[in-house]
Amino acid sequence: MSIHEPSRAPGASAATEAAGAQLAVPPNPHHERRWLALGVILIAQIVILLDATIVNVALPSAQADLGFSDASRQWVVTAFLLAFGSLLPLGGRLADAFGRKNMFILGLLGFAIASGVGGAAPNIATLITARAVQGGFAAILAPAALSLITVIFTDLKELNKAFAIFGAVAGSSSAIGLLLGGLLTDYANWRWTMFVNIAFAVAGVIGGLALLHNSTDPNKPKLSVPSTIIGTAGIFGLVFGSAKAQTDGWGAALTLISLIAGAVLLVGFVVLQKVDRNPLIPLRVLADRNRGAGLLTLLLGQAGVFALFLFLTYYFQGVLGYSPIKTGLAFLPMMVTVAVVATFTQSVLVPRLTIRAIVAGGLLISGAGAALLTQANAGSPYAAWILPGLILVGAGVGSAIVSAVAIAQLGVEPRDAGTAGAVNNVAQQLGAALGIAIISTFVATATNHYLTHHGSTTANVAVDATVHGFTVGYWWAAGAFWAGAVICGALIRRGTRFHQESGQPEPLDEVVGGLI
Repeated sequence: MSIHEPSRAPGASAATEAAGAQLAVPPNPHHERRWLALGVILIAQIVILLDATIVNVALPSAQADLGFSDASRQWVVTAFLLAFGSLLPLGGRLADAFGRKNMFILGLLGFAIASGVGGAAPNIATLITARAVQGGFAAILAPAALSLITVIFTDLKELNKAFAIFGAVAGSSSAIGLLLGGLLTDYANWRWTMFVNIAFAVAGVIGGLALLHNSTDPNKPKLSVPSTIIGTAGIFGLVFGSAKAQTDGWGAALTLISLIAGAVLLVGFVVLQKVDRNPLIPLRVLADRNRGAGLLTLLLGQAGVFALFLFLTYYFQGVLGYSPIKTGLAFLPMMVTVAVVATFTQSVLVPRLTIRAIVAGGLLISGAGAALLTQANAGSPYAAWILPGLILVGAGVGSAIVSAVAIAQLGVEPRDAGTAGAVNNVAQQLGAALGIAIISTFVATATNHYLTHHGSTTANVAVDATVHGFTVGYWWAAGAFWAGAVICGALIRRGTRFHQESGQPEPLDEVVGGLI
């Protein structure tokens, strides 16, 4: 009897052989419950993105209750962005090193506790601190959630569908936050915009414990202290400098020092990743042209989207006199459009069009929507320019930005899944922070210029100046979308489709051969 082929009874059936084969290959613990697991992951994504906007609507009520200044009000939002954006690379590596399920559960629990503290805050210092802690745990949660999708869905077609669903939720959650924030502020209390996170987090923890399987790479990556410190400090400098620019101006000493230091540190961080034996972000994660195009799409697309959210919120409440809940309802058509177009893109466009056509076309459409918004003035009916503009922006987000989330994650080695998820989120957060900061500066300049040249500070002129400033902001948002269409259309490899393997990564420096 050969030692390579053990004896078996003559009547052994094919079923027995199949059972033996199944024992030889460990079963995928995610497979049977993969769609339920996706639902749990979506809860985490909703928690993070809701928090990006739900607090904005409640800030005036919180300010009246706690009695803090306008300058302090900005830091309720900025504290979250600073901690979230700065710690994302570390959060992604923690997921790869210590288990994606572990970090997912830890992130949700920490986020829930910080939300409870923020909701019960007796003063502005406690509220800002709680928001920073929220951002820190969000930085652990977000990359773990995104990397879990790539681990759970091993079939490329199903993976694309999962990313379409994930992207649709991501694209609409911020607008849902505005609606939910208005409801809670009008009918309960601003504190419930924080407390509501606890309910989502508890549901996510229960679902995560029941449905998710802890996965790590067999060769656990070690954390590099120098890379962690330099990378975190670099991102912190850029986000902090952008935030200070909104209040102090781009020429202020602290703004310039923060931005320059952040940029220098990030250049040093990239150089360090080449020689560090345990890089925080292995450069192989960024080396693919398609992935680079996806990250740029997220950066520029989120810059345009979040700028529009900010200015439209001010326009609805400050110019048109909408209540918080009516402001949220005004964004509803955009939310619906994002969900519908994301589904349409997955079922109809993906099988027929290349990634380049979907992403570039979506950004062009979003730019057209932002351009329509420039036609709205203080007396414009909602249905005249705002409604069609929001629908077009939503259509572009539902195709381009939703697809970019998938592009930036596809083809990543399993050992780098958490890191890629972190980079994905960093692109979105930096895009939002820089977009709001830069475009807000242009809006403020345009508003002041209008007031100076019209020589009056009456109520009507002040409103007209505000609308003029928003118009300039809408044009800049449109420019961000259109710039993204041109750049990403050049970067994405010709002929690449979602339902095909893209093959070997092609370096970004080989872009010339892919130009149309």
